[in-house]
Amino acid sequence: MKAGLEIERVWLLRGLPKLPEGHAIWQLDQGYLVGSDGSPMGRIRRTVLPDASEQFHLNHKTGTGLVRQESETQITAVSFNQQWPATIGRRVCKKRHRIPAEDLVWEIDEFADFSLVLAEVELPTTDHHFEIPKWLAPWILQEVTLDSQYRNYNLALQGPPPFSGLPPAPKSG
Repeated sequence: MKAGLEIERVWLLRGLPKLPEGHAIWQLDQGYLVGSDGSPMGRIRRTVLPDASEQFHLNHKTGTGLVRQESETQITAVSFNQQWPATIGRRVCKKRHRIPAEDLVWEIDEFADFSLVLAEVELPTTDHHFEIPKWLAPWILQEVTLDSQYRNYNLALQGPPPFSGLPPAPKSG
């Protein structure tokens, strides 16, 4: 099990930038589990890596904003498949482009069920200095790190918030 702090900044993009050659692409299918009272219980995720291998995880995050507490446990494909039906109506599927830049890895997420592209970067500390890569900067509309509407859990429940150029999310199973 991996546990610790997640320090992450997130930006809304106006589309998918022209990305540097040779970056890794992951396919992510994640669903959110809730308790009988509707409270969040965690996230299950299937990650399909570039070599077509699959990884499965159960994840819990608490807190809001820039710094959140995170724990992650690897689970089996059987466990994922047993829990997946319980996430109907609370899912996000996306293509994640992973691009190393200096000492960080930038992740560009293209959502499958609605027109939304986000960039995120995990930082080692809250005061870590970094430059936004030149290939990314012209595509940034605004930083949304502190806007909970752009957190994956809320996107899975409600789709993207109203914003010029982003159509409403179609409901999927």
